[in-house]
Amino acid sequence: MTWLDVLVGVAIAVGLVGILVPLVPGALLVLAAILVWAIDVDETTGWVVFGLAAAAIAVGQVVKYTIPGRRLKAGGIPNRSLLFGGVLGIIGFFVVPVVGLLIGFPLGIYLAERARLGQAGAWPSTKAALRAVGVSILIELASALVATAVWVGGVIAT
Repeated sequence: MTWLDVLVGVAIAVGLVGILVPLVPGALLVLAAILVWAIDVDETTGWVVFGLAAAAIAVGQVVKYTIPGRRLKAGGIPNRSLLFGGVLGIIGFFVVPVVGLLIGFPLGIYLAERARLGQAGAWPSTKAALRAVGVSILIELASALVATAVWVGGVIAT
């Protein structure tokens, strides 16, 4: 194990945390770290590992939008409410660093759904949206963990 392997491992760990706490583009950081490792290894094994990791993350990126999107449509949550939640989440990210996004997004959905459905219908819609976001995060985390496992296998193999 070289010093670069350790640095790549640290970058991957930061990327995995970045998926859970939206400070850095988590999956992209994991993939970039594995690319640096593959360039350094410069063997077929390194490029196969990078290709498998890229495929895992690409599939995760597609699925993380597809499955939650279907759940939101099934829950009857309009895109307007999601847009309002996203805007309030972005504002919250800058007003209250780190946790502002996690506070602003559900608050925005709640307010939009309260305006649309009234107080009684707002909370079930907000819970459905939060579940969909949670599923999206778990899907992205799972794909990044698969990429990480492939990288660990590649480190052991080289």
